[in-house]
Amino acid sequence: VKATILQFQSPTTGLFLTKTGGENSESKVRDSLYCAASVWALSIAYRRLDDDKGRTHELEHCAVKCVRGILYCYMRQADKVEQFKQDPCPFKCLHSIFNAETGDVVYPYKEYGHLQIDAVSLFLLYLVEMIASGLQIIYNTDEVAFVQNLVYCVERAYRVPDYGMWERGSKYNNNSTELHSSSVGLAKAALEAINGFNLFGKQGCSWSVIFVDLDAHNRNRQTLSSLLPRESRSHNTDAALLPCIGYPAFAVDDEALLGQALDKVLRKLQGRHGFRRFLRDGYRTALEDKTRRYYKPAEIKLFDGIECEFPLFFIYMIIDGVYRGRPEQVREYQDLLKPLLFQTSAGHAVVPKYYYVPNDFIEAEKKMPGSQKRFPSNTGSDGRLFLWGQALYCIANLLADKLLNSSKDLPPVAKFCTRYTRRNVVMLVQFSHNGELENDVVVHLALIAESQRLQAFLNTYGISTQTPSQVEPIQIWPQHELVKAYQYLGVNEKLGLSGRPDRPLGCLGTSKIYRILGQTVVPCPLVFDLSDFYMSQDVMLLIDDILNSLQFIKHNWKMHGRPVFLVIIREDNIRCVLACAQRGSRFNPVLDMLASFKQGSLEGVKVRIDRLQ
Repeated sequence: VKATILQFQSPTTGLFLTKTGGENSESKVRDSLYCAASVWALSIAYRRLDDDKGRTHELEHCAVKCVRGILYCYMRQADKVEQFKQDPCPFKCLHSIFNAETGDVVYPYKEYGHLQIDAVSLFLLYLVEMIASGLQIIYNTDEVAFVQNLVYCVERAYRVPDYGMWERGSKYNNNSTELHSSSVGLAKAALEAINGFNLFGKQGCSWSVIFVDLDAHNRNRQTLSSLLPRESRSHNTDAALLPCIGYPAFAVDDEALLGQALDKVLRKLQGRHGFRRFLRDGYRTALEDKTRRYYKPAEIKLFDGIECEFPLFFIYMIIDGVYRGRPEQVREYQDLLKPLLFQTSAGHAVVPKYYYVPNDFIEAEKKMPGSQKRFPSNTGSDGRLFLWGQALYCIANLLADKLLNSSKDLPPVAKFCTRYTRRNVVMLVQFSHNGELENDVVVHLALIAESQRLQAFLNTYGISTQTPSQVEPIQIWPQHELVKAYQYLGVNEKLGLSGRPDRPLGCLGTSKIYRILGQTVVPCPLVFDLSDFYMSQDVMLLIDDILNSLQFIKHNWKMHGRPVFLVIIREDNIRCVLACAQRGSRFNPVLDMLASFKQGSLEGVKVRIDRLQ
């Protein structure tokens, strides 16, 4: 590790070089994070030694230095975070590549696709895992506020097209962005990990805890499920899905969907020398014009069948086999990887970045795919190393050789547990039930009458309610008041950060009980918000909205405990009941709905009416 990874860490910022040969000092966030993860993983293995000769301390703090270096580079662009929260576009995002020595930006937006949500999400994910393992990375409230604002940016991943893991956006490489499954999956995993997490670790308190909008997380989860098994609109499949469905994200909960996505990647992209990134990928092929940044229309057809193959993804499959308890998969990909490696003069194993088809063999390869010999990139010569591959190779060896326990050491949040054992695992995050377990949620209903006169009227029908004054000291807030309170979360004048944007809370966010400044607060669901469109005051539409909200909560509630759903009954809603009675009609929709609540089940949703206290 010292010779192949740590040698290329900057002594000033802690970032790792992307191109290790020559005078280039560029550092990509994604590559540096994987390097830091490998160093951190090795430090965990060294913890088991009685006398490690100081190696544990050095390795841990090398990882900390790298993560803090990325944080430093990000915080210098706090104005970009504030702009991106209001307008998520490619010209207002955090940069994804920095100068390793100074932390300065390297390329302007016009020369590089910096909008890579998966890189920011990976930063948040590893930040949580390293802090959970006992490392101290976040030092003060300024940094807590900044991380909270990063979460606000990542929450919108489900609706923000980006350039993806390969920094090219569309498959056609024409400077257009797309919604990528890999980016949404990494964002979902990061939000799960950091929700309710204390950035100060064991020494933290309430103001160092990170808040995540449950409804935003759920939208990312649903978007990911809708996109898979595709990677994006133009990518039928992509090797970038491997870190999304496996290590480090483990973002897919549906085993059937996971199997479909993985099977498509294996069928379409696996070769003898690794995986192709995606079909018709021209990166580093002999026919790619290196003088142009973008391709011409229909140019990608030239690369059909001669895409470069990356051994990196064999390593992902080795790690995936360890986590999923498949030793035959581990052995299979170890056997495939071994002949692709070569040794440095010092005897260290080197992972080539890619294998390509030389120009002279292209026609024969296209006529008979797989018939021609491929040659490795110049990785390993003149000190050039592919650090992303070296880092994952280190992690894979630690796991395969059982120097790290995959269920305890890496990652500590235990996101890799199967859906059958997840109920018995003590998670370090609040989203502990992410598997496809049978959903048996019971929704706790609290009926709140607008006035005592209305309460007395409902009592004549045998419907027991409470008024807002009777539930004190619990306070009932409209959801927009809770939104105003959350606008102060993450505010930092020194960094110019304004806190949470003005976004409404959805059904899941209003189904929790909050503790704000020593007061217990229960928010009203959005369907009862009078500031909404006037059609919401239509009784039949309101009843449909309530039933739809209960169905939504039943299918998407993943937290401990029962969700709380307030049913606000106003006198305007009851006037239709009185009007029906005067006309002699026996159909009283509001009373029928309230009576159905008392039966304990409504359209397949289990409910229980009880007092709010």
